[in-house]
Amino acid sequence: MAEHDHEHGHQGYQKGSLSLWGAVSLGTGVMIGAGIFALTGQVAQLAREWFVLAFVCGGIIAGFSAYSYVKLAKAYPSAGGIAMFLSKAYGKGSVTAIFALLMYFSMVINESLVARTFASYTSQLISFEAQWLVPLLAVGLLVFAFFINILSNQFIQTFSFFMAFVKALGLVILAAGGLWASGIQFESISAIPEEATGGGILAGIALSILAYKGFTTITNSGGEIVEPKKNVGCAIIISLIICALIYVLVTLAVGSSLSIDEIVKAKDYALAEAARPVYGETGLWVTVAFAIVATVSGVIASAFAVSRMLAMLTNMKLVPHSHFGMPGSIQKHTLVYTIVMAMVLAAFFDLNRIASLGAIFYIVMDIAIHWGVLRHLRQKVNANIYILVSAITLDVIVLAAFIWVKWTSDPLVIWASLIGMALIAAGEILFLRKKR
Repeated sequence: MAEHDHEHGHQGYQKGSLSLWGAVSLGTGVMIGAGIFALTGQVAQLAREWFVLAFVCGGIIAGFSAYSYVKLAKAYPSAGGIAMFLSKAYGKGSVTAIFALLMYFSMVINESLVARTFASYTSQLISFEAQWLVPLLAVGLLVFAFFINILSNQFIQTFSFFMAFVKALGLVILAAGGLWASGIQFESISAIPEEATGGGILAGIALSILAYKGFTTITNSGGEIVEPKKNVGCAIIISLIICALIYVLVTLAVGSSLSIDEIVKAKDYALAEAARPVYGETGLWVTVAFAIVATVSGVIASAFAVSRMLAMLTNMKLVPHSHFGMPGSIQKHTLVYTIVMAMVLAAFFDLNRIASLGAIFYIVMDIAIHWGVLRHLRQKVNANIYILVSAITLDVIVLAAFIWVKWTSDPLVIWASLIGMALIAAGEILFLRKKR
């Protein structure tokens, strides 16, 4: 089959159906949904009083990472995004399949992370407590996201743009009000960080990178964006800038309202807790409402992108596929698989471990992207060697620190990551050998 067919054929893709701002809304939808609501408390737990700086550093590292993706998107715009980029660097074999699946599963993990965040915030409005409530709400959101994603690209684009605008504006208003009410005082981030360690700060930075990784989902819709060689890169840059500004403003506001210990105690719903001292119960309701908007749009945007990536891998014959009697296109089938896996994770894993697994999988894949460009594609995409080396170095440093901190505090996460990567690698090698 011709490469063009791989990229656009038999998948139900609609070439030119996403505008620049539609792509931006999808990217910010994933980032804000997964980032500021889900990770503020967890980053504060690791980096302590340096948690705002951790988000800033995470944005800088994401900026270095984005360089490779922008260069690749300009040269190879594709509906498969990262899967296609890896195949250009490593060929259509096991290396491409393994790292592409790491990205795929990190995105599925991200969906379950956002769904659990939705449930944690929504449960703040419910008067009774029950262990089954958060998993049930998370699974319900994923079911809703599935039904939205089987609608047209135009509807998804309009829905995502509206939701992205509402949540971005709402967060800015809440953060500005919180800063004003506190008198622009940052008690929890101006104290001497006696409890913070170098490893903890770097681990916090590694986790904060998850708040920005949503920009990669834009590349998975490259075959559907208007003028993709120009607009995919523009959408990535605009999304990162918007999210970085919002993250800094919101984390400063949270730091002005709560102590570090209070942020960590309410880490699954830190923004809602930060609204209480400033706005009272009304602020809590408003913050939770914005959290619901952010997480709902985040899950929808993530499912939209990740199902297309798995469909591309299927069409490239790099992963096995079964219809299981379902009608429709391969992309619709991969959407079902994606949602079902996210539902399982959201039902049985807590936020902290979900986020940690996603961070490890993503950073490993990110290093593979940069190495592929450096080793095989640098001349073809006209990439700067110093930026590529810097991106790899930064990824390696924060990943090493994150692994060390988790190994000493929660080694199960590291074992789960290693076993997961080993199973992915073994499964792909066996599958591709059988095809020969």
